[in-house]
Amino acid sequence: MTKALKYAFRITHIDNIPHILRNGIVKADSPLRDDNYVSIGDQQVIRVRTEMAVDDRRISDYIPFYFGPRSPMLYVIQHGYNGVQSVEPWNIVYCVIRLDDVVNNNIDCVFTNGHALSKITTFFPKECLIGIDNIVKYDDVYSSQWDIETDIDLKRRKEAELLIKNDLPPQFIKGFVVYNEEAKQKMMMMGIDENKVVVAPGYYF
Repeated sequence: MTKALKYAFRITHIDNIPHILRNGIVKADSPLRDDNYVSIGDQQVIRVRTEMAVDDRRISDYIPFYFGPRSPMLYVIQHGYNGVQSVEPWNIVYCVIRLDDVVNNNIDCVFTNGHALSKITTFFPKECLIGIDNIVKYDDVYSSQWDIETDIDLKRRKEAELLIKNDLPPQFIKGFVVYNEEAKQKMMMMGIDENKVVVAPGYYF
C-alpha cells in the first residue's frame, strides 16, 4: 500500500522555539519577526532565492517547508559544508504541520515537485495540494540517502517544498521532532507538552 504524505517540516534552531511558540513561524520581513533569530540556513542559497520569483513574488518571500525529513540541507547544516556554520543535531528542531490543516484552512501557498531553484522543477498552486500524492512521492521525500549513481534526480525530488505565503500562527504547529532526550527536556522547559515532542535521531545525520 502506498504511503500518503501527511506532514510538512521546517527545521530551525532550538533557540528560536520560544518566539515561535508565541508568534508562529513568520517571514523575515514580518512585523512579528524575531530580531534575535538564529539562522541555520545556507546564506548563498538564501540570496539566490531572493532573485527567483514565483507568482510575481520572490521565493524568499515564502516560508519553506519540506515534505520529509533528513533533507540535503540538513546534511549541509550538520556538517558545516558550503561555508555554512555547522550546528549540532540536538540544537535543531523540526516544526511539524499537517497538510490537511493547510488545505482545510485555505492557507495561501504553492508547492513544488523538487528543489525550488532547479530549472526542471514545477510549481503547483494550492488547489493541487489535495492531490499531492500524485505529484510528490512519499518514497522520494522520505528516502534516507540520495545516491546520484542510482537515481540522478532523487536529490532534487527529495527537496520538494511547500511554500507558505504568509506568517503561520502557532496553532498550526502540531508537534516537534528533536534529536535526543536532552533536547526534549529543553523543549518541555519552554512549556511544550511532552506528547508534542518526539525524539527521532533517525531524522538526523
